[in-house]
Amino acid sequence: MAHSQNPPVFTLAEGQPIADPSNSTVLPARFGGGSLALLQDTLLIETLAHFNRERIPERVVHARAAAAWGEFEVTHDISHLTTAKFLNGIGKKTKVLQRISTVGGATGSAETVRDVRGFSVKFFTEEGNHDIVGNDIPVFFVRDPVKFPSLNRSHKKNPRSNTADETMFWDFHVNNQEGVHALMHLFGSRGIPASLRNINGFGVHTYKLVAVDGSFKYCKFHFKPIGGVQNMSPEDAAKNAGENADYHTADLFNAIENGYYPVWTLYVQVMEPKVAETYPVNIFDITKTWPHKDFPLLPVGNMTLNKNPHNYFEDVEQAAFSPSNMVPGIAVTPDPMLQARMFAYPDAQRYRLGVNYQQLASNRALSRVYTPYERDGAASFNGNYGGEPNYVRSDFTVANPGQKSIEHDEWAGGKVGIHEIPVSDADFAQATELWNIFGTQPGEQEGFVKNVAGAIQDIPKKLQEGTIAMFSKVHPDIGRKLQAELNSAGKISASAQSQESARSYQVKYV
Repeated sequence: MAHSQNPPVFTLAEGQPIADPSNSTVLPARFGGGSLALLQDTLLIETLAHFNRERIPERVVHARAAAAWGEFEVTHDISHLTTAKFLNGIGKKTKVLQRISTVGGATGSAETVRDVRGFSVKFFTEEGNHDIVGNDIPVFFVRDPVKFPSLNRSHKKNPRSNTADETMFWDFHVNNQEGVHALMHLFGSRGIPASLRNINGFGVHTYKLVAVDGSFKYCKFHFKPIGGVQNMSPEDAAKNAGENADYHTADLFNAIENGYYPVWTLYVQVMEPKVAETYPVNIFDITKTWPHKDFPLLPVGNMTLNKNPHNYFEDVEQAAFSPSNMVPGIAVTPDPMLQARMFAYPDAQRYRLGVNYQQLASNRALSRVYTPYERDGAASFNGNYGGEPNYVRSDFTVANPGQKSIEHDEWAGGKVGIHEIPVSDADFAQATELWNIFGTQPGEQEGFVKNVAGAIQDIPKKLQEGTIAMFSKVHPDIGRKLQAELNSAGKISASAQSQESARSYQVKYV
Protein backbone atom coordinates (compact mmCIF):
# COMPACT_ATOMS: atom_id res chain seq x y z
CA MET A 1 0.00 0.00 0.00
CA ALA A 2 1.38 3.40 -0.97
CA HIS A 3 2.14 5.89 1.81
CA SER A 4 0.72 9.40 1.59
CA GLN A 5 3.05 12.41 1.67
CA ASN A 6 0.63 13.90 4.21
CA PRO A 7 -0.47 10.98 6.40
CA PRO A 8 -3.64 11.37 8.49
CA VAL A 9 -3.71 11.69 12.27
CA PHE A 10 -5.41 8.96 14.33
CA THR A 11 -8.75 10.22 15.66
CA LEU A 12 -11.97 9.09 17.29
CA ALA A 13 -15.01 8.65 15.05
CA GLU A 14 -16.03 12.27 15.62
CA GLY A 15 -12.61 13.55 14.63
CA GLN A 16 -10.89 14.20 17.95
CA PRO A 17 -7.16 13.37 17.65
CA ILE A 18 -5.72 10.54 19.76
CA ALA A 19 -2.11 9.62 20.45
CA ASP A 20 -2.23 5.81 20.06
CA PRO A 21 -5.22 3.64 19.07
CA SER A 22 -3.53 0.53 20.52
CA ASN A 23 -3.53 1.60 24.18
CA SER A 24 -6.41 1.96 26.60
CA THR A 25 -6.60 4.55 29.36
CA VAL A 26 -6.25 2.58 32.60
CA LEU A 27 -5.69 3.03 36.32
CA PRO A 28 -2.75 0.77 37.30
CA ALA A 29 -3.37 -1.57 40.25
CA ARG A 30 -1.43 -0.64 43.39
CA PHE A 31 0.16 -4.09 43.74
CA GLY A 32 1.07 -4.50 40.04
CA GLY A 33 0.08 -7.17 37.52
CA GLY A 34 -3.24 -5.59 36.54
CA SER A 35 -5.15 -2.42 35.87
CA LEU A 36 -8.65 -0.98 35.83
CA ALA A 37 -10.34 0.15 32.59
CA LEU A 38 -12.24 3.41 32.86
CA LEU A 39 -15.59 4.47 31.39
CA GLN A 40 -13.98 7.77 30.49
CA ASP A 41 -11.90 5.94 27.84
CA THR A 42 -13.94 6.88 24.78
CA LEU A 43 -11.46 5.13 22.47
CA LEU A 44 -11.91 1.80 24.26
CA ILE A 45 -15.71 2.03 24.47
CA GLU A 46 -16.06 3.21 20.86
CA THR A 47 -13.76 0.44 19.61
CA LEU A 48 -15.58 -2.35 21.47
CA ALA A 49 -19.07 -1.03 20.74
CA HIS A 50 -18.34 -0.68 17.02
CA PHE A 51 -16.83 -4.17 16.89
CA ASN A 52 -20.03 -5.63 18.35
CA ARG A 53 -22.02 -3.99 15.56
CA GLU A 54 -19.76 -4.22 12.53
CA ARG A 55 -21.58 -7.20 11.04
CA ILE A 56 -24.90 -6.60 9.33
CA PRO A 57 -27.45 -9.42 8.89
CA GLU A 58 -26.25 -11.94 6.35
CA ARG A 59 -28.27 -12.51 3.22
CA VAL A 60 -30.54 -15.47 3.92
CA VAL A 61 -29.56 -16.83 0.47
CA HIS A 62 -26.79 -15.77 -1.91
CA ALA A 63 -24.58 -14.78 1.03
CA ARG A 64 -21.32 -16.05 -0.50
CA ALA A 65 -20.25 -13.90 -3.44
CA ALA A 66 -17.55 -12.35 -5.57
CA ALA A 67 -18.03 -9.06 -7.37
CA ALA A 68 -16.37 -6.42 -9.51
CA TRP A 69 -17.00 -3.08 -11.18
CA GLY A 70 -17.00 -2.59 -14.93
CA GLU A 71 -18.78 -1.09 -17.90
CA PHE A 72 -21.35 -2.09 -20.47
CA GLU A 73 -20.93 -0.93 -24.08
CA VAL A 74 -23.66 -1.10 -26.73
CA THR A 75 -22.51 -2.85 -29.90
CA HIS A 76 -25.82 -3.36 -31.74
CA ASP A 77 -28.71 -0.98 -32.25
CA ILE A 78 -32.01 -2.07 -30.67
CA SER A 79 -33.63 1.36 -30.56
CA HIS A 80 -36.57 -0.10 -32.50
CA LEU A 81 -37.25 -2.38 -29.51
CA THR A 82 -36.78 -0.14 -26.47
CA THR A 83 -36.37 3.46 -25.39
CA ALA A 84 -34.03 2.42 -22.53
CA LYS A 85 -31.14 4.84 -23.02
CA PHE A 86 -28.41 2.55 -21.72
CA LEU A 87 -29.29 0.06 -24.48
CA ASN A 88 -29.36 2.66 -27.27
CA GLY A 89 -26.59 4.18 -29.34
CA ILE A 90 -23.70 2.07 -30.55
CA GLY A 91 -20.70 2.87 -28.38
CA LYS A 92 -22.83 4.01 -25.42
CA LYS A 93 -21.09 3.05 -22.14
CA THR A 94 -22.67 2.51 -18.74
CA LYS A 95 -21.03 1.82 -15.38
CA VAL A 96 -21.94 -1.58 -13.88
CA LEU A 97 -21.49 -3.57 -10.68
CA GLN A 98 -21.70 -7.34 -11.01
CA ARG A 99 -22.14 -9.82 -8.15
CA ILE A 100 -21.96 -13.61 -8.59
CA SER A 101 -22.96 -15.83 -5.67
CA THR A 102 -23.67 -19.34 -4.52
CA VAL A 103 -27.21 -19.77 -3.17
CA GLY A 104 -27.13 -22.07 -0.16
CA GLY A 105 -23.79 -21.45 1.50
CA ALA A 106 -23.15 -18.94 4.25
CA THR A 107 -20.46 -16.28 4.09
CA GLY A 108 -17.11 -18.07 4.21
CA SER A 109 -18.43 -21.39 2.86
CA ALA A 110 -16.63 -23.22 0.08
CA GLU A 111 -17.30 -21.82 -3.39
CA THR A 112 -16.55 -24.87 -5.56
CA VAL A 113 -19.77 -26.67 -4.67
CA ARG A 114 -22.63 -27.91 -6.83
CA ASP A 115 -25.07 -25.04 -6.63
CA VAL A 116 -26.86 -22.48 -8.75
CA ARG A 117 -24.93 -19.21 -9.07
CA GLY A 118 -26.74 -15.93 -8.68
CA PHE A 119 -25.83 -13.53 -11.50
CA SER A 120 -26.72 -9.91 -10.70
CA VAL A 121 -25.78 -6.79 -12.64
CA LYS A 122 -26.54 -3.19 -11.64
CA PHE A 123 -26.45 -0.66 -14.51
CA PHE A 124 -25.91 2.93 -13.29
CA THR A 125 -27.80 4.67 -16.10
CA GLU A 126 -28.76 8.29 -16.77
CA GLU A 127 -32.38 7.28 -16.10
CA GLY A 128 -31.68 5.58 -12.77
CA ASN A 129 -30.40 2.17 -11.79
CA HIS A 130 -31.46 -0.90 -13.74
CA ASP A 131 -30.83 -4.35 -12.25
CA ILE A 132 -30.81 -7.73 -13.96
CA VAL A 133 -31.01 -10.20 -11.09
CA GLY A 134 -30.84 -13.77 -12.34
CA ASN A 135 -28.91 -17.02 -12.24
CA ASP A 136 -26.40 -19.01 -14.25
CA ILE A 137 -29.13 -21.47 -15.32
CA PRO A 138 -32.04 -20.32 -17.52
CA VAL A 139 -34.88 -21.79 -15.44
CA PHE A 140 -35.93 -21.97 -11.79
CA PHE A 141 -37.18 -24.69 -9.44
CA VAL A 142 -40.64 -23.28 -8.62
CA ARG A 143 -43.17 -21.01 -10.33
CA ASP A 144 -45.37 -20.18 -7.32
CA PRO A 145 -43.68 -17.62 -5.04
CA VAL A 146 -45.30 -19.05 -1.90
CA LYS A 147 -42.90 -22.00 -2.31
CA PHE A 148 -39.83 -19.78 -2.55
CA PRO A 149 -38.88 -19.79 1.17
CA SER A 150 -39.46 -23.55 1.43
CA LEU A 151 -37.31 -24.21 -1.63
CA ASN A 152 -34.41 -22.30 -0.14
CA ARG A 153 -34.77 -23.88 3.29
CA SER A 154 -34.71 -27.34 1.75
CA HIS A 155 -31.36 -26.52 0.09
CA LYS A 156 -29.80 -25.30 3.33
CA LYS A 157 -29.16 -27.01 6.68
CA ASN A 158 -31.29 -29.38 8.74
CA PRO A 159 -32.96 -27.28 11.48
CA ARG A 160 -32.10 -29.87 14.12
CA SER A 161 -28.59 -31.07 13.22
CA ASN A 162 -27.48 -27.82 11.49
CA THR A 163 -25.81 -29.92 8.81
CA ALA A 164 -26.40 -30.30 5.08
CA ASP A 165 -29.20 -32.80 4.47
CA GLU A 166 -29.79 -34.45 1.10
CA THR A 167 -33.04 -35.91 2.43
CA MET A 168 -34.52 -32.43 2.79
CA PHE A 169 -33.33 -31.48 -0.70
CA TRP A 170 -34.82 -34.48 -2.48
CA ASP A 171 -37.93 -34.55 -0.31
CA PHE A 172 -38.80 -31.08 -1.57
CA HIS A 173 -38.08 -31.78 -5.22
CA VAL A 174 -39.81 -35.18 -5.42
CA ASN A 175 -42.92 -33.46 -4.08
CA ASN A 176 -42.56 -30.36 -6.29
CA GLN A 177 -41.60 -31.83 -9.62
CA GLU A 178 -42.09 -28.68 -11.71
CA GLY A 179 -38.42 -28.03 -10.90
CA VAL A 180 -37.09 -31.10 -12.72
CA HIS A 181 -35.78 -29.00 -15.62
CA ALA A 182 -33.70 -26.89 -13.21
CA LEU A 183 -32.42 -30.10 -11.56
CA MET A 184 -31.21 -31.31 -14.95
CA HIS A 185 -29.10 -28.16 -15.29
CA LEU A 186 -27.84 -28.29 -11.70
CA PHE A 187 -26.65 -31.90 -11.87
CA GLY A 188 -25.13 -31.57 -15.32
CA SER A 189 -21.50 -30.58 -15.79
CA ARG A 190 -22.36 -26.87 -15.49
CA GLY A 191 -23.41 -27.34 -11.88
CA ILE A 192 -19.80 -26.60 -10.83
CA PRO A 193 -18.10 -23.81 -12.81
CA ALA A 194 -14.34 -23.79 -13.27
CA SER A 195 -14.32 -20.00 -12.96
CA LEU A 196 -16.88 -17.26 -12.41
CA ARG A 197 -15.39 -15.65 -15.51
CA ASN A 198 -16.79 -18.48 -17.58
CA ILE A 199 -20.44 -18.88 -16.64
CA ASN A 200 -23.65 -17.85 -18.36
CA GLY A 201 -26.05 -15.34 -16.84
CA PHE A 202 -29.80 -15.36 -17.37
CA GLY A 203 -32.44 -12.83 -16.36
CA VAL A 204 -34.76 -15.90 -16.12
CA HIS A 205 -37.99 -13.86 -16.02
CA THR A 206 -39.94 -12.48 -18.96
CA TYR A 207 -39.86 -8.69 -19.26
CA LYS A 208 -41.16 -6.16 -21.78
CA LEU A 209 -39.09 -4.03 -24.10
CA VAL A 210 -41.12 -0.86 -24.72
CA ALA A 211 -40.65 1.11 -27.96
CA VAL A 212 -41.00 4.86 -28.48
CA ASP A 213 -44.62 4.49 -29.65
CA GLY A 214 -45.60 2.62 -26.47
CA SER A 215 -45.81 -0.79 -28.15
CA PHE A 216 -43.91 -3.61 -26.54
CA LYS A 217 -42.40 -7.01 -27.12
CA TYR A 218 -41.73 -9.64 -24.51
CA CYS A 219 -38.07 -10.35 -23.87
CA LYS A 220 -35.56 -12.45 -21.96
CA PHE A 221 -32.00 -11.37 -21.09
CA HIS A 222 -28.95 -13.61 -21.58
CA PHE A 223 -25.26 -13.03 -20.79
CA LYS A 224 -22.73 -15.25 -22.57
CA PRO A 225 -19.03 -15.22 -21.60
CA ILE A 226 -16.67 -14.36 -24.47
CA GLY A 227 -14.29 -17.08 -23.24
CA GLY A 228 -17.01 -19.73 -23.30
CA VAL A 229 -18.42 -21.80 -20.46
CA GLN A 230 -15.87 -23.82 -18.50
CA ASN A 231 -16.72 -26.39 -15.85
CA MET A 232 -14.97 -28.20 -13.00
CA SER A 233 -15.06 -31.92 -12.25
CA PRO A 234 -16.56 -33.01 -8.90
CA GLU A 235 -13.16 -34.40 -7.91
CA ASP A 236 -11.35 -31.11 -8.56
CA ALA A 237 -14.18 -29.20 -6.89
CA ALA A 238 -13.84 -31.22 -3.69
CA LYS A 239 -10.06 -30.78 -3.73
CA ASN A 240 -10.29 -27.02 -4.26
CA ALA A 241 -13.00 -26.63 -1.62
CA GLY A 242 -10.68 -28.21 0.94
CA GLU A 243 -7.59 -26.28 -0.09
CA ASN A 244 -9.08 -22.85 -0.73
CA ALA A 245 -12.68 -22.01 0.17
CA ASP A 246 -12.20 -18.68 -1.68
CA TYR A 247 -11.17 -20.34 -4.95
CA HIS A 248 -13.61 -18.56 -7.26
CA THR A 249 -13.31 -15.17 -5.57
CA ALA A 250 -9.51 -15.34 -5.76
CA ASP A 251 -9.63 -16.37 -9.42
CA LEU A 252 -11.85 -13.42 -10.38
CA PHE A 253 -9.94 -10.91 -8.25
CA ASN A 254 -6.51 -11.97 -9.50
CA ALA A 255 -7.60 -12.02 -13.14
CA ILE A 256 -8.88 -8.44 -12.95
CA GLU A 257 -5.90 -7.29 -10.90
CA ASN A 258 -3.57 -8.65 -13.60
CA GLY A 259 -5.48 -7.09 -16.47
CA TYR A 260 -7.31 -10.19 -17.71
CA TYR A 261 -10.73 -8.61 -17.81
CA PRO A 262 -13.69 -10.99 -18.20
CA VAL A 263 -16.24 -10.06 -20.85
CA TRP A 264 -19.84 -11.15 -21.41
CA THR A 265 -22.07 -10.38 -24.38
CA LEU A 266 -25.63 -9.37 -23.51
CA TYR A 267 -28.30 -10.86 -25.78
CA VAL A 268 -32.08 -10.57 -25.83
CA GLN A 269 -34.77 -12.90 -27.04
CA VAL A 270 -37.93 -11.13 -28.17
CA MET A 271 -41.48 -12.35 -28.73
CA GLU A 272 -44.49 -10.59 -30.23
CA PRO A 273 -47.44 -10.33 -27.80
CA LYS A 274 -49.74 -12.04 -30.31
CA VAL A 275 -47.34 -14.99 -30.54
CA ALA A 276 -47.35 -15.32 -26.75
CA GLU A 277 -51.13 -15.77 -26.71
CA THR A 278 -50.97 -19.02 -28.65
CA TYR A 279 -47.42 -20.23 -27.98
CA PRO A 280 -47.43 -23.73 -26.40
CA VAL A 281 -45.13 -22.61 -23.56
CA ASN A 282 -46.44 -20.31 -20.81
CA ILE A 283 -43.99 -17.43 -21.15
CA PHE A 284 -44.54 -16.33 -17.54
CA ASP A 285 -43.56 -19.76 -16.15
CA ILE A 286 -39.89 -19.57 -15.15
CA THR A 287 -39.51 -23.34 -15.12
CA LYS A 288 -39.57 -23.10 -18.94
CA THR A 289 -37.25 -21.61 -21.57
CA TRP A 290 -37.93 -20.06 -24.96
CA PRO A 291 -36.40 -22.26 -27.68
CA HIS A 292 -33.63 -20.46 -29.55
CA LYS A 293 -34.86 -21.86 -32.86
CA ASP A 294 -38.10 -19.91 -32.44
CA PHE A 295 -36.63 -16.86 -30.70
CA PRO A 296 -32.96 -16.43 -31.62
CA LEU A 297 -30.47 -14.53 -29.48
CA LEU A 298 -30.01 -10.93 -30.61
CA PRO A 299 -26.72 -9.30 -29.51
CA VAL A 300 -26.91 -5.96 -27.70
CA GLY A 301 -23.50 -5.19 -26.19
CA ASN A 302 -20.53 -6.29 -24.10
CA MET A 303 -20.04 -6.11 -20.33
CA THR A 304 -16.42 -5.91 -19.18
CA LEU A 305 -15.32 -6.22 -15.55
CA ASN A 306 -12.19 -4.08 -15.12
CA LYS A 307 -12.03 -2.92 -11.51
CA ASN A 308 -11.92 -4.86 -8.25
CA PRO A 309 -13.81 -3.66 -5.17
CA HIS A 310 -12.08 -0.88 -3.24
CA ASN A 311 -13.38 -2.44 -0.03
CA TYR A 312 -15.47 -5.61 -0.05
CA PHE A 313 -17.87 -4.59 2.71
CA GLU A 314 -18.58 -1.15 1.29
CA ASP A 315 -18.75 -2.14 -2.37
CA VAL A 316 -20.22 -5.65 -2.24
CA GLU A 317 -21.71 -6.59 1.13
CA GLN A 318 -23.72 -3.36 1.10
CA ALA A 319 -24.71 -3.74 -2.56
CA ALA A 320 -28.46 -4.17 -3.00
CA PHE A 321 -29.97 -5.68 -6.14
CA SER A 322 -33.64 -6.08 -7.05
CA PRO A 323 -35.59 -6.88 -10.22
CA SER A 324 -37.86 -3.99 -9.23
CA ASN A 325 -35.11 -1.57 -10.29
CA MET A 326 -36.26 -0.89 -13.84
CA VAL A 327 -35.69 2.08 -16.14
CA PRO A 328 -38.12 3.48 -18.75
CA GLY A 329 -38.18 1.29 -21.85
CA ILE A 330 -38.15 -1.95 -19.84
CA ALA A 331 -41.30 -3.04 -18.02
CA VAL A 332 -42.62 -5.73 -15.72
CA THR A 333 -44.90 -8.64 -16.67
CA PRO A 334 -47.42 -10.71 -14.68
CA ASP A 335 -44.88 -13.46 -13.96
CA PRO A 336 -45.88 -14.30 -10.35
CA MET A 337 -42.31 -15.04 -9.28
CA LEU A 338 -41.17 -11.70 -10.66
CA GLN A 339 -44.01 -9.89 -8.93
CA ALA A 340 -43.07 -11.48 -5.60
CA ARG A 341 -39.34 -10.84 -5.98
CA MET A 342 -40.06 -7.17 -6.68
CA PHE A 343 -41.29 -6.96 -3.08
CA ALA A 344 -39.06 -9.51 -1.38
CA TYR A 345 -35.67 -8.21 -2.53
CA PRO A 346 -36.03 -4.54 -1.49
CA ASP A 347 -37.65 -5.73 1.74
CA ALA A 348 -34.59 -7.87 2.48
CA GLN A 349 -32.31 -4.89 1.84
CA ARG A 350 -34.31 -2.64 4.17
CA TYR A 351 -33.90 -5.28 6.86
CA ARG A 352 -30.18 -5.79 6.22
CA LEU A 353 -29.06 -2.23 5.46
CA GLY A 354 -31.79 0.10 6.67
CA VAL A 355 -34.48 2.10 4.95
CA ASN A 356 -31.98 4.44 3.27
CA TYR A 357 -29.85 1.71 1.66
CA GLN A 358 -30.18 3.42 -1.74
CA GLN A 359 -27.92 6.22 -0.46
CA LEU A 360 -24.96 3.87 0.06
CA ALA A 361 -22.11 4.20 -2.43
CA SER A 362 -22.67 0.84 -4.14
CA ASN A 363 -26.38 1.56 -4.68
CA ARG A 364 -26.48 5.33 -5.19
CA ALA A 365 -27.83 6.32 -8.60
CA LEU A 366 -25.66 8.49 -10.83
CA SER A 367 -28.78 10.21 -12.12
CA ARG A 368 -30.54 12.82 -9.98
CA VAL A 369 -32.82 11.30 -7.33
CA TYR A 370 -35.79 13.36 -6.16
CA THR A 371 -38.05 11.64 -3.62
CA PRO A 372 -39.06 14.29 -1.04
CA TYR A 373 -41.97 12.04 -0.03
CA GLU A 374 -39.41 9.38 1.12
CA ARG A 375 -37.19 10.79 3.83
CA ASP A 376 -35.98 10.48 7.43
CA GLY A 377 -35.17 7.04 8.79
CA ALA A 378 -31.83 5.77 10.08
CA ALA A 379 -28.64 6.82 8.29
CA SER A 380 -30.01 9.47 5.94
CA PHE A 381 -27.08 11.52 4.67
CA ASN A 382 -28.17 13.14 1.40
CA GLY A 383 -29.52 16.35 2.94
CA ASN A 384 -32.99 14.88 3.58
CA TYR A 385 -34.51 17.54 1.25
CA GLY A 386 -34.12 20.33 3.78
CA GLY A 387 -37.36 22.23 4.25
CA GLU A 388 -39.12 20.99 1.09
CA PRO A 389 -42.65 19.68 1.62
CA ASN A 390 -42.67 16.05 2.73
CA TYR A 391 -46.09 15.36 1.24
CA VAL A 392 -47.39 15.00 -2.33
CA ARG A 393 -49.26 17.53 -4.51
CA SER A 394 -47.92 20.59 -2.74
CA ASP A 395 -48.11 24.00 -4.41
CA PHE A 396 -44.61 24.59 -3.09
CA THR A 397 -43.01 21.59 -4.83
CA VAL A 398 -41.78 22.20 -8.36
CA ALA A 399 -41.00 18.99 -10.29
CA ASN A 400 -41.67 17.51 -13.71
CA PRO A 401 -43.65 14.30 -14.20
CA GLY A 402 -41.71 11.20 -15.25
CA GLN A 403 -42.62 8.59 -17.83
CA LYS A 404 -45.91 6.81 -17.22
CA SER A 405 -45.77 3.07 -16.55
CA ILE A 406 -46.92 0.60 -19.17
CA GLU A 407 -50.33 -0.91 -18.56
CA HIS A 408 -50.67 -4.68 -18.22
CA ASP A 409 -53.13 -5.27 -21.01
CA GLU A 410 -52.28 -8.97 -20.99
CA TRP A 411 -53.77 -9.47 -17.51
CA ALA A 412 -56.89 -11.43 -18.27
CA GLY A 413 -60.00 -11.29 -16.12
CA GLY A 414 -61.35 -14.06 -13.95
CA LYS A 415 -62.16 -14.95 -10.39
CA VAL A 416 -59.55 -14.28 -7.75
CA GLY A 417 -58.60 -17.50 -6.00
CA ILE A 418 -56.01 -20.20 -5.59
CA HIS A 419 -55.06 -21.34 -9.07
CA GLU A 420 -52.43 -24.04 -8.84
CA ILE A 421 -50.70 -25.05 -12.05
CA PRO A 422 -50.54 -28.83 -11.66
CA VAL A 423 -47.42 -30.72 -12.69
CA SER A 424 -47.99 -32.21 -16.14
CA ASP A 425 -46.09 -33.78 -19.02
CA ALA A 426 -45.24 -30.27 -20.19
CA ASP A 427 -43.01 -29.83 -17.14
CA PHE A 428 -40.84 -32.74 -18.28
CA ALA A 429 -40.70 -31.96 -22.02
CA GLN A 430 -37.84 -29.44 -21.90
CA ALA A 431 -35.96 -31.58 -19.38
CA THR A 432 -36.20 -34.44 -21.89
CA GLU A 433 -34.82 -32.18 -24.63
CA LEU A 434 -31.91 -31.28 -22.36
CA TRP A 435 -31.22 -34.98 -21.67
CA ASN A 436 -31.10 -35.58 -25.41
CA ILE A 437 -28.66 -32.66 -25.76
CA PHE A 438 -26.54 -34.28 -23.05
CA GLY A 439 -26.43 -37.34 -25.32
CA THR A 440 -24.62 -35.34 -28.02
CA GLN A 441 -21.82 -34.40 -25.60
CA PRO A 442 -19.34 -37.14 -24.62
CA GLY A 443 -19.72 -38.23 -21.01
CA GLU A 444 -22.46 -35.73 -20.16
CA GLN A 445 -25.26 -38.25 -19.59
CA GLU A 446 -22.98 -40.53 -17.60
CA GLY A 447 -21.76 -37.61 -15.49
CA PHE A 448 -25.31 -36.46 -14.79
CA VAL A 449 -26.34 -39.92 -13.58
CA LYS A 450 -23.24 -40.20 -11.40
CA ASN A 451 -23.85 -36.77 -9.88
CA VAL A 452 -27.48 -37.53 -8.99
CA ALA A 453 -26.65 -41.02 -7.71
CA GLY A 454 -23.98 -39.58 -5.45
CA ALA A 455 -26.47 -37.06 -4.06
CA ILE A 456 -29.21 -39.64 -3.31
CA GLN A 457 -27.10 -42.61 -2.22
CA ASP A 458 -27.70 -42.05 1.51
CA ILE A 459 -31.30 -40.82 1.54
CA PRO A 460 -34.21 -43.09 2.59
CA LYS A 461 -35.11 -45.88 0.19
CA LYS A 462 -38.61 -44.54 -0.51
CA LEU A 463 -37.16 -41.16 -1.36
CA GLN A 464 -34.59 -42.80 -3.63
CA GLU A 465 -37.45 -44.53 -5.40
CA GLY A 466 -39.36 -41.25 -5.68
CA THR A 467 -36.33 -39.52 -7.18
CA ILE A 468 -35.75 -42.33 -9.67
CA ALA A 469 -39.43 -42.24 -10.64
CA MET A 470 -39.27 -38.47 -11.18
CA PHE A 471 -36.26 -38.66 -13.48
CA SER A 472 -37.79 -41.66 -15.29
CA LYS A 473 -40.52 -39.28 -16.44
CA VAL A 474 -37.78 -37.21 -18.08
CA HIS A 475 -36.48 -40.33 -19.84
CA PRO A 476 -36.70 -44.02 -18.88
CA ASP A 477 -32.95 -44.38 -19.42
CA ILE A 478 -32.25 -42.01 -16.53
CA GLY A 479 -34.22 -44.15 -14.11
CA ARG A 480 -32.55 -47.35 -15.28
CA LYS A 481 -29.08 -45.84 -15.13
CA LEU A 482 -29.67 -44.35 -11.68
CA GLN A 483 -30.88 -47.71 -10.37
CA ALA A 484 -27.87 -49.46 -11.84
CA GLU A 485 -25.46 -46.87 -10.40
CA LEU A 486 -26.95 -47.22 -6.93
CA ASN A 487 -26.91 -51.01 -7.14
CA SER A 488 -23.28 -51.07 -8.21
CA ALA A 489 -22.34 -48.76 -5.34
CA GLY A 490 -24.28 -50.86 -2.84
CA LYS A 491 -26.25 -47.78 -1.83
CA ILE A 492 -29.82 -48.87 -2.47
CA SER A 493 -30.81 -48.77 1.22
CA ALA A 494 -30.83 -45.74 3.45
CA SER A 495 -28.44 -45.12 6.31
CA ALA A 496 -29.73 -45.08 9.87
CA GLN A 497 -29.19 -41.33 10.01
CA SER A 498 -31.25 -40.77 6.88
CA GLN A 499 -34.02 -43.03 8.20
CA GLU A 500 -34.14 -40.93 11.37
CA SER A 501 -34.30 -37.79 9.22
CA ALA A 502 -37.17 -39.24 7.21
CA ARG A 503 -39.09 -40.11 10.38
CA SER A 504 -38.65 -36.60 11.69
CA TYR A 505 -40.27 -35.17 8.55
CA GLN A 506 -42.99 -37.85 8.26
CA VAL A 507 -42.46 -38.06 4.53
CA LYS A 508 -45.37 -39.17 2.33
CA TYR A 509 -44.54 -40.18 -1.20
CA VAL A 510 -46.83 -40.52 -4.17
